[in-house]
Amino acid sequence: MTITTAKRFTIAEFDRLAELGFFSEDDRVELINGEIISMVSKGKPHAVCETRLARELYKLVGERATLRGQQPIIIPEYSQPEPDFVIAQNRDDDYLSAHPSPADILLLIEIADSSLKYDQEVKLPIYAEASVSHYWIFNLVDNFLECYSEFYQDLQGKFGYRRKLIFLSNESVKIPFFPDLSLDLSKVFPRQFA
Repeated sequence: MTITTAKRFTIAEFDRLAELGFFSEDDRVELINGEIISMVSKGKPHAVCETRLARELYKLVGERATLRGQQPIIIPEYSQPEPDFVIAQNRDDDYLSAHPSPADILLLIEIADSSLKYDQEVKLPIYAEASVSHYWIFNLVDNFLECYSEFYQDLQGKFGYRRKLIFLSNESVKIPFFPDLSLDLSKVFPRQFA
């Protein structure tokens, strides 16, 4: 019996594939645990939530931090996800020398409808293991915001977050590291029309 194992790509190998033109400009892929994963296409609610969230974050955060939308982050050595938004510490080079790593990230945000289970069960432990301090999921299935904090590793070696807070779509939430900034979720979640 022959046992085979799948090739796990490192971030360097993944970047090299991109440089060599292995992916077309229209390919939406990210590296997760060494696997090249096709990103699901966005529905209208996802796109609207993303647009509204960008508008509000730029108004609130301004130049106090760096806002990145669907840009890579580095989680050594086998993951280079492209979250919907990242609020990162400002750097003089605006991350030209390297994508943000968990130490740079103040808040990581995913917007989820069809990707909800994936964001909760696959990405969440990756972010917790990497010590991303604050992870939010705009849950468009249940129409609320899931806020995760206080990463941990259990006795079986699994990673997660100790705290999970739910904010309803008509509430406001403080932005981590900016206690004076409050995000009005009614301006972010897509309005439901009858």
